[in-house]
Amino acid sequence: MTASPTRASGTASLQHVVAAQQFDRQRLASLFRLSEEMERVRLEGGHQLLPGRIMATLFYEPSTRTRLSFEAAMLRLGGQVLSTENAKDFSSAIKGETLEDTVRIVAGYSDCIVLRHHEEGAAARAAAVSPVPVINAGDGPGQHPTQALLDVFTIRQELGRLDHLHVVMVGDLAHGRTVHSLAYLLALYPGLRVTLVAPEPIGMSPGLIQHLLRHGARVDETDDLLAAVSDADVVYQTRLQVERLSQPLDPGRTGLERFRVDRRVMERMPEGAILMHPLPRVGEIDPEVDQDPRAAYFRQARNGVAVRMALLRSLLQP
Repeated sequence: MTASPTRASGTASLQHVVAAQQFDRQRLASLFRLSEEMERVRLEGGHQLLPGRIMATLFYEPSTRTRLSFEAAMLRLGGQVLSTENAKDFSSAIKGETLEDTVRIVAGYSDCIVLRHHEEGAAARAAAVSPVPVINAGDGPGQHPTQALLDVFTIRQELGRLDHLHVVMVGDLAHGRTVHSLAYLLALYPGLRVTLVAPEPIGMSPGLIQHLLRHGARVDETDDLLAAVSDADVVYQTRLQVERLSQPLDPGRTGLERFRVDRRVMERMPEGAILMHPLPRVGEIDPEVDQDPRAAYFRQARNGVAVRMALLRSLLQP
């Protein structure tokens, strides 16, 4: 008989999860230990750890992985789910109801709210008025903290360490909220080197680069993807966030094709490196790469269930 899971700890003092900066190394270590335990629970089909608890997923933007993995996590924990997939068009928002009023209402029906919204700062606004925990599942070009949590957990599981990493971030680094949150978490660990590979119009913001530098990271910028990956530990590819561009980018002018990961790029990567992507991909990784054992993006997505189980248990445990 499998032993009962231990009591959650580490993130229990958090009321809401809005930004990656809420986590320190101790809190991350505790969450990841619990995530490993929750992975065992997942493989066993789930335990009744949060019976009677209700999670509401309030999504104003489309989502597949984040929404379904949160819902799977809650169901594996024995809880229940209330879901709205397109709240921007199919909620009272279309009648003019404010986000704050919607959150107040939904909080009366549930024990926590997982919110995705098209406006940066929306999660903080929701948390300010909600009597139940709010989890930021992506707020416009701002942050996606739970994606970063599962990303760092994946790196830890795949490489066995989180210090002295060389992480190459590729693609739309201006609008990609996943790399923003990931950068904040990786900056907590010593010996970090980050190489940024992006066309100039969609490069990483100077403020985030300064944050990395202040925390002792080495930051390089280049447009030579093949050179960048040659000594990488992690290559983190992202898609062009076309829905957040103020005007279309000319692929010919930006040379986006040069930043595509294909067999040539994989041949330059070290054998012990991993390739990650928050998904969905839209042509920036050649499908022929999928068979390479270093392609970790599907394992990365699967890790989202265990990490979100751990987070929900920490926030909602009796």
